[in-house]
Amino acid sequence: MRMTTRRVTAALAAIALLAVACGGDDTAGDPLAADDPVEDGDDADDADDDVEIGEDGVAPDRADLLGAGATFITPVMLEWIRDNEPGIAVNYQSIGSGGGIAQFLEESVDFGSTERYLTEEEVADAREIRGCDALHIPDAFGGVVPSYNNPDVEAALEAAGEPYLILSGEVIADIYLGNVNQWDDPAIVELNPGVDMPGGDIIPVHRSDGSGTTYIFVRYLTDVSQQWEDEVGFGSEVDWPAGIGGNGNEGVAAETQQQPGAMGYLSIAYAIENDIPMISVINADGNPIQPTVESVAEGPSTIIDTIPDDFRYDILGVGGDGFPIVGTHWILAWECGYDDETASSLIDFLTWVIEDGDDLAIDLLYSPTTGDFKDRVLGEIQRINSVEPAN
Repeated sequence: MRMTTRRVTAALAAIALLAVACGGDDTAGDPLAADDPVEDGDDADDADDDVEIGEDGVAPDRADLLGAGATFITPVMLEWIRDNEPGIAVNYQSIGSGGGIAQFLEESVDFGSTERYLTEEEVADAREIRGCDALHIPDAFGGVVPSYNNPDVEAALEAAGEPYLILSGEVIADIYLGNVNQWDDPAIVELNPGVDMPGGDIIPVHRSDGSGTTYIFVRYLTDVSQQWEDEVGFGSEVDWPAGIGGNGNEGVAAETQQQPGAMGYLSIAYAIENDIPMISVINADGNPIQPTVESVAEGPSTIIDTIPDDFRYDILGVGGDGFPIVGTHWILAWECGYDDETASSLIDFLTWVIEDGDDLAIDLLYSPTTGDFKDRVLGEIQRINSVEPAN
């Protein structure tokens, strides 16, 4: 876990940069490198060729690729950008899946980034906009974990010799519906026998922006709670019945840390980096499961042979040893309309991510693509810029 925590810390510390450059020397990707003095002589002559790193990462006019979207994937995205061996310089704006989809469909970026696949209407709009298909390219699977801030609950668990708080999907839904609002509610006590649960208000924390993390979370709640399905439903944005909002995974993490009694939902990497206790969630087979690389991979492995050709799907009903709140991260790319250089850069970058970025994903508790599914994804990457626009 020490290596994983170091990797998470390094990746999330870089989120403020939002993008990094990859080049042939050791200073590429170093945010301090742009501020180092340049000596007279050969080094000074080469300075103009270096990609400078500012507080927004690689300047868009110096990047090979512009991308925008999910905060969920940002920790490993920054690692992929920093370490990719083709040396593609990428400007990645971590603005949330909703913003990434919007900018992709506006054609203001080269690729979008999302944990929500495009709706049928958006797919049709994309064909009208570009004259070809928008491609969904899966690059990783990840868990969305409920996390909480209540030292009294932690103390009660420790006193009982229990490592984790356990909740069911139904109880999580009831917390976000406002039905369960006390830490010692009978529904929580029943799931944690032997734990002397303290009282106190539960403050649900949710995203305030259009979010793929939200999509994964509320798609799961819709599957396990009839009241949630009837009254709230799912999407990258919903009308929340209870709680307070935070912008991005980082905003939800901050609100959860700042509000005693809070419970939020986060990409696993953010919970680890911010040392926010993660809740074990009872899956479809009644097993309480903590999120790990293995438990996150369990769900995708059960549906891998049924994933459709357009790669638009949900992961629901996870049982066995699988963590139940899990989803896919997609890169959105175009089947046509790129210039040759941009298309080549995008194909090279994504191919490297799928073929060689596995260890970076695993270090940050994402589950990479594997086996025949990986081959399918590599084939989808080759569709980028493969046809002429129809309009």
